[in-house]
Amino acid sequence: MYSFMGGGLFCAIVGNILLVVSTATDYWMQYRLSGSFAHQGLWRYCMSGKCYTQTDSIAYWNATRAFMILSAMSCFAGIIAGILSFAHFSAFERFNRSFAAGIMFFISTLFVLLAMAIYTGVTVNFLGKRFGDWRFSWSYILGWVALLMTFFAGIFYMCAYRMHECRRVAGPR
Repeated sequence: MYSFMGGGLFCAIVGNILLVVSTATDYWMQYRLSGSFAHQGLWRYCMSGKCYTQTDSIAYWNATRAFMILSAMSCFAGIIAGILSFAHFSAFERFNRSFAAGIMFFISTLFVLLAMAIYTGVTVNFLGKRFGDWRFSWSYILGWVALLMTFFAGIFYMCAYRMHECRRVAGPR
């Protein structure tokens, strides 16, 4: 049980770091504009070595930003619940923290999936046609890796919960 929780906690911490880095960096997409390379993230775009704040309030950017932030926050809450699941407080006997951590990691996975799906769909259908020579970049890829890490953290914590429940139902030997 503790090995599942330890593995889940490791995946969650790595996933949360990747979520924050992916959300904060400016390399979601790279493209060629007027003969020079440019790149953009959720908050800024950079051309010719200078970066500018995204001032346009475009719905898909706002939705992607919001879902990435919510994903990082729910992953962090899951990490707190996951750390607390190592402690055994009798006052919380009816509240299983490993189950709560697993649910928070699955919620985080859902949020990052929504963010990545929105960004991918709009980029391929709109921006991809606007810029001829473009590609997704490493910040975007980190978002997908974070999705996998938070998903596996949820799986690990659900396995730990099932092991705990099976031991509790079977009783002491």
